[in-house]
Parts: sequence; structure tokens; C-alpha cells
Amino acid sequence: MASRDFEGEKAEFRVYYDANAVMLQNASRSLASLLTDLLPQLGAVPVSKIESRLKDREECIKKFNLKYRPVLEENSKEYEIRDHISDLVGLRIVCLYEDDIEKIGEILKSEFEVVEVTDKISTIENTEASFGYKGLHVDLKLKNPRLELPEYRAYADLQFEVQVRTIVQDSWSVLDHKIKYKKSIPNHLKRRINTLAALFELADREFRQIRDSTEEEIQKEEDEPAETADTVVPPEANGQAPGEAPPAGASATQAGERRSAQLNAFNFLKIASHFFPAFDFEPQKVDGFVQEIVTAQPSISRAEFNQYLRGTIGIVKRYQVHFEGISEHRMNPYTVIRHSLYLGDKLLFQGILTSLAKKNFEAWLSAQAGDDV
Repeated sequence: MASRDFEGEKAEFRVYYDANAVMLQNASRSLASLLTDLLPQLGAVPVSKIESRLKDREECIKKFNLKYRPVLEENSKEYEIRDHISDLVGLRIVCLYEDDIEKIGEILKSEFEVVEVTDKISTIENTEASFGYKGLHVDLKLKNPRLELPEYRAYADLQFEVQVRTIVQDSWSVLDHKIKYKKSIPNHLKRRINTLAALFELADREFRQIRDSTEEEIQKEEDEPAETADTVVPPEANGQAPGEAPPAGASATQAGERRSAQLNAFNFLKIASHFFPAFDFEPQKVDGFVQEIVTAQPSISRAEFNQYLRGTIGIVKRYQVHFEGISEHRMNPYTVIRHSLYLGDKLLFQGILTSLAKKNFEAWLSAQAGDDV
């Protein structure tokens, strides 16, 4: 029962907490699992992690004593401590970019009953000279039709808090909490803390802009006319026999005389996607693979790379059929491209295949050449 007796209310809260600790712990895990399943299904942005926790009992009392008790007792209001601890069960969604926070927030607002929203991003950004932790805090409750499911009925009256923040904001929050005597340290140290906060904010902005600029580069390649992007011609059009070098008109050297950008991850994707339209080229793998090609041939252009593939991929794909027919292994697009580059210039790209792969490929090429005699 509510009262103005702090000692009595502390005892009541401890009894409530201990009696419900198992249920609350289960709720925190269940809600974390729900969010983990829910966000991808609703097309939300990728998240770094989703965490849950049950707030420590004594921390709850300490928070109430510092934040709520003085005002309540000054106004002679009766209270129960648990009514003022909205983050007894807390969840944290850590996303990658600042503009992802709003997208996740909108999903939370549509899927749950919203009790209260605390937008620390707007609070900081609307202040001229203020830096610090930025994130979105949303107090929520479950609502129908989810509450009709047996696994959630026990949590019908439970209010919980979800914090949404970026990786950078999460790092700042952790470090900021570790700074001791923040209110008492000298001004020159406070200025240094503000400088750090500003740098963290700048890092968030820069990561977002780098992401946007990278997507623009990819889109530029996608939007280029086909003829500018070195139109892909079926290898059979060259009329090559297995093991035969590409015809003179399709040589990489002559193709390299065209005005063309140096090969990079963006134009690699444009060309590779023509040859392997159904394959999902992962950015990290593309980056490393292109670097390997450029290391072998530092001056290789987009046009030269395209000509290597045009001139040899037909032969390599015939070898792929042979290889996969006698082996349990498969040649993915990266492996096919490796063989194509090697066949295009065996000296330049001698290190792009393993010794065993070269031996097997050369044996097949020799056999094919013998069959044609």
C-alpha cells in the first residue's frame, strides 16, 4: 500500500522484487528474444546486438531515492517505489547508424503500447553547446494481439524500457559512466570530456556519411550505360578453343588502351554481376578479393578486368563442369574468376591460384588441346 514512509516502502519493494525476480528475469529474456525475431521480420535495419537485464534491487531503491523521493515527499504524496521504476526490466538495441534509431523507434511504437518516450538525441541536438550521450529511450507495454498468446499473458501489466543507440553512442555511455567525480572535477577536465563527446558525435555522423557515399558510388556504377561499363559479350562469340589464348581483338592489352577507371570494388561488382547475376557478392569478400587482384596487377583497369573475363570465362566454365563432375568440391564465382584471370595471363596471375588448382587446370587444358589435334 502506498505511503510516505520510505523505510516501509523500501521493505515492501524488496518483498515485491524477491517474489517476482524469476518472472521478471524470464520476461527480460523473452522480450529480448521477441525483439531479435521481430526486427528482421519487419524489415528493420541490421543491429549489432540486443541485450536485456533485470535492474539490481538496491539500484532501484537508490534511483528512486535520488530521482523521485524528494519531489514526492515535498508535495506530500504517497508512493510505492515500484510505480516509479520504469526500467526494472530493460532492453538495449545497439544499431549501426544514427538514422537507424528512428526506424527502429517507429517499429517499437507500432508493435507495443507506448507509455513514454525520451528522445535524448533531440535534446542534445537542440542545444547549441551541449554534448553527451544520445539515444532513444521508450517505455513500453505489451498489447493485443500479442497479449493473447500464452507465453506473454504473465507480462500483461509489465512496463519495460527499451534503449536504442548506435555502437558509438553505446561506447560513449559505457566510458562516460566510468568517469569518477564528474561533477567535482576541474573545468579543464570537463572541457576535455566535452571535447571527447563532440568527437564521438562526429564519428557517428562520419560513419553515416561514409555509408551514404559508398552507396552512391555503387549506384553510380549501376546507373552507367552498358556500353560505358564494358558490355559483356558471351565468351563463345570469340570462337575460342579450350586452351587457346583470347583473340587479338579481345586482348587485355588492347582493351587497357581504352580510357577506363582503375579496378575497384564498385566497378568489380558491376562487371561480376553481369557474369554471375544470381550470386550475392558480400562487400567484405569483394573488398579483399579486389585487393588481391590489384596486388597482382596494380594498374589493372575496369576494362582490362572485363576483357580478361570475356576472353576466358567460356573455357573456365567448361572446366568447371568437368571439375565438379569428378570432385566433391564446387567452384564458386570467385574461383571461376581466379581461373579466368590466370588463363588470361598466366605469368601475371600465377599466384592467384593454388599450386594444386593450377596443376589440375593445366592438365585439363593439355587434355583438351590434345583432343583438338
